[in-house]
Amino acid sequence: MTVPPVCYPPRFMPLTPGTRLGPYDILAPLGAGGMGEVYRARDTRLDREVAVKVLPAHLSKDPDARARFEREAKSVAALSHPNILAIHDFGLEGATAYAVTELLEGETLRERMGGAPMPARKAIDAAQQIVQGLAAAHEKGVVHRDLKPENIWVTKDGRIKILDFGLAKVTSREGADLTSAPTAQQATQPGTVMGTVGYMSPEQVRGRAVDSRTDIFSFGAILYEMISGTRPFRGETTADTMSAILKEDPPELTKTEKSIPPGLERISTTALRRAPRSGSSRRATSPSRCSRSRAPADRRRSPPCRATRASRGEGSSAWSW
Repeated sequence: MTVPPVCYPPRFMPLTPGTRLGPYDILAPLGAGGMGEVYRARDTRLDREVAVKVLPAHLSKDPDARARFEREAKSVAALSHPNILAIHDFGLEGATAYAVTELLEGETLRERMGGAPMPARKAIDAAQQIVQGLAAAHEKGVVHRDLKPENIWVTKDGRIKILDFGLAKVTSREGADLTSAPTAQQATQPGTVMGTVGYMSPEQVRGRAVDSRTDIFSFGAILYEMISGTRPFRGETTADTMSAILKEDPPELTKTEKSIPPGLERISTTALRRAPRSGSSRRATSPSRCSRSRAPADRRRSPPCRATRASRGEGSSAWSW
């Protein structure tokens, strides 16, 4: 894989090839962001290449940033699923905190889409893998809270991997927030806005408590973009986009884009509904696969899948496709 040049913010001190972090030899930089630097490295114990994410020095001294970094490692380590990035190790080398994950070859979903609609069959395949990964996370009580195309990786063989659980929140399987329990995790204060504008759920925009339905809303926004090439909520400013999430419905696609299977738009529309999220007492829901959706050529042989809300008793609901 050809590694593009990496531009580091001024405060970053990139590790040089040959640097050793525990048993890991740094080979080359892969990327950098606000919460870490990622390097290609060699595991000298198992003689394999891995990815090492390092918390920058200026953040290693920040207790909140360090706790968030450790929370991400623990959240991913609790999950074992082919559609979620696998973590191998977590450690400290002096004051440097690092996490070791599998090394992926491919590109982000954002890069794969390229600003254009994806073919229906590829969108269906990607969507099924995303919800399978989300279902596994939700089953363990882990809510991603920052699902977006940049945090979804498409490997060279088409495998979807969900990345970056840095904003993840741990809840009970009944949906209760466990971040206030006496663990290394820290609770998010009410009113704090967490996530990425354009893919945030209404409850995130309002700074309210979230559960797995937040990830379902974000998935709906991603699916909408995969099949249309445009985001469902857009505004000239961040405030305009947030207002659209709270008040507006995405444009109906099948009225203008005849090639979009109605079943796919129906799934996206259902996931983006605001009404089911109005009751904060509702239990978390889990996404289900829609394997009956078909590309346009198959419409006559199989009806589009239908999304319905199934009751699980008072105060709870779940989606079935």
